[in-house]
Amino acid sequence: MTALTRFSVQPLSTMTRRLADVASARRDPDLVIQGARVLSTYSERILEGREVWISGGRIAAVKSAGSYRNGSAKLYDAKGGIIAPGLVDPHIHIESSMVTACAYAEAALLNGTTTIFCDSHEIGNVMDVAGVEAMLEDARLAPLSIFLTVPSTVPATSPELETAGGDLTPAKIAALFDKWPEAVALGEKMDFVPVAMGDERSHAILAAALQRGRPVSGHVYGREFVAAYAASGVTDTHEAIDRDIADDLLEAGVWLFLRGGPPTTPWHSLPHAIKTITELGASHKRVAVCTDDRDAEDLLAFGLDWVTREAVKAGMTPEQAWAMGSLHGATRFGMEGEIGGMGGGRRADLVLLTDDLKPVSTWYGGELVVDNRKITPILDEALSKPYRYPEAAYHTVKLPKNLKLAPDLPVDTVTAHTIRTELPGITLGHLTVTLEPADRWQTHFDRHDLCFVTVVERHGKSSGNVAHGLLNGFGLKKGAVASSVGHDSHNIIVAGTNELDMQLALDAIEEKQGGVCVVMDGKVTAMVPLPIAGLLSDKRVHEVAGEVKALKLEWEKAGCTIAYMGFNLIPLSVIPEIRITDKGLVLVPEMVISPLFEKA
Repeated sequence: MTALTRFSVQPLSTMTRRLADVASARRDPDLVIQGARVLSTYSERILEGREVWISGGRIAAVKSAGSYRNGSAKLYDAKGGIIAPGLVDPHIHIESSMVTACAYAEAALLNGTTTIFCDSHEIGNVMDVAGVEAMLEDARLAPLSIFLTVPSTVPATSPELETAGGDLTPAKIAALFDKWPEAVALGEKMDFVPVAMGDERSHAILAAALQRGRPVSGHVYGREFVAAYAASGVTDTHEAIDRDIADDLLEAGVWLFLRGGPPTTPWHSLPHAIKTITELGASHKRVAVCTDDRDAEDLLAFGLDWVTREAVKAGMTPEQAWAMGSLHGATRFGMEGEIGGMGGGRRADLVLLTDDLKPVSTWYGGELVVDNRKITPILDEALSKPYRYPEAAYHTVKLPKNLKLAPDLPVDTVTAHTIRTELPGITLGHLTVTLEPADRWQTHFDRHDLCFVTVVERHGKSSGNVAHGLLNGFGLKKGAVASSVGHDSHNIIVAGTNELDMQLALDAIEEKQGGVCVVMDGKVTAMVPLPIAGLLSDKRVHEVAGEVKALKLEWEKAGCTIAYMGFNLIPLSVIPEIRITDKGLVLVPEMVISPLFEKA
């Protein structure tokens, strides 16, 4: 058999006669799924007593039960379960899962997701075009339909505010569109303030997509920016954090992707944004659901199927919620003729569900890849031959020696600009505290609930930029934590109470060429190695999920008040109110560098 990939199913243009023959019962189907109820995303009904005829990896027809008799087709008894189209995730970052595209496919298919639209701006920030293209090659070998929304904001701000490994210019973005057919849209335009202010580079990037008829994905905070953002050609966003901005966006012609984050994280915005439908009466026709970011453990436990069930909890019917999880994402990207529904000619990307919308079995291109919640041998074989990233991807952490990881202890009374981490959302507070003379840092830590936070440039593009800051309310009382996944430039972020443990954490990351770790009492107590671009593991998803679970336990034992994925966002210099990059403290949305200390 040929490799199980997106290309295993031939284009519809080559199969229309065959499918017409099968649908007309002049030719046997390859597979008939019998004894099913069908969830129609077109009419948002569950149709009783149906069977699905499949040929060449596509749906030939959905027929009444008992229509197929005495042929050679393979039969599958759904035993009265619900057959639905595979889920379509319209906005994700594969890198957040810390596994490769090939490994990501396993978790996605277990959760009934058969198509994803990924924005690979993480690896783009590390390796420029080479990283994006490596992930595209990875995606082509994966047993999953993976399309690219081309990274639009690399770096997220500017070289004056941070040092990234990549610089995706308008010309580079245009070349990616022209070279790769699976580059179907422009990825989230994160620099919404420059877009609204008419920044020349930002709008040249928008033009590269719009000139080619590609839709533009967005990322915006603040109702005051919606009008200018929509006028600039942005037509979707996953960042609606409440009912009112969600309503503004819909009325501005912007698709809503309701982000369902694991309930322990600060980015579970679906229950709030969905109120534009449930409270204000908006239609759900231009609303989809998405996952955005998931680590390996959460990817298995909180997939897009979980998000659709959260939509049901929030007031949608099961049929509406599944349509929002499949057809609507497909429609947004103009692929409703291929995926997202169970009409004739569509790919046979199907899911067998329980009555409470929990996936039991999954077909990808007509092949049974998950059966009774376990992967089948055909999928296991496909996953055993992953893509090998270029050698350069394994050498992206380039650090100078003898780095100073903590600021000097102030001699005089100063005002310190600190980052307050105790807010409920993904924004961070700007808190100023007065530091009076003391003989050691621990006095300030105890008095003001502080610890060090340091960002180290790791791309080898500076003379060793190191920026020092202070976290308030982070909860770390001893030891250190560190990560090479410091969004979005992915420099190394280290927090700690002493330089020795901070250096040990930095050394561990350098040795593995990437990772997230916890150090306590002079020992690395947990680590997830990420040798590919300092972002990805080369292991299977369940193995990485185990490492992530162990990391989370040690992270919690260390007392950290925000999860490691929230910690990774501390350098993300496009979200209010204050961040830290390798260039220093960044005030948002002013987009200016602030000193750590000022005279009191």
